[in-house]
Amino acid sequence: MNSEVIKLINDFRDARGWKPYHNPKDLALSLNLEAAELLECFQWIDSDEAIKKNEQEIKEELADVFIYGITLAEEMGLDIEEIIRMKVEKNGEKYPIK
Repeated sequence: MNSEVIKLINDFRDARGWKPYHNPKDLALSLNLEAAELLECFQWIDSDEAIKKNEQEIKEELADVFIYGITLAEEMGLDIEEIIRMKVEKNGEKYPIK
């Protein structure tokens, strides 16, 4: 993961004194709340219309999901690239190319 992005996220959090609230449980909760806000951008309309109507909001909510995911991984000492590679490999075994 890009260390500059992680530093940007951590600096933002630390400048506001939010680190004590960024425990794994609360980060996982927040990630899911942001994912639900992302879903709201698509609710009751098709994808093309949602993107046309809500593109900026979609970008912002998706960024929030990524920020919480990155922060959760950092808090747990997880290497994002490593866990993604492991999951893709596992998915490849579960869903082989036919």
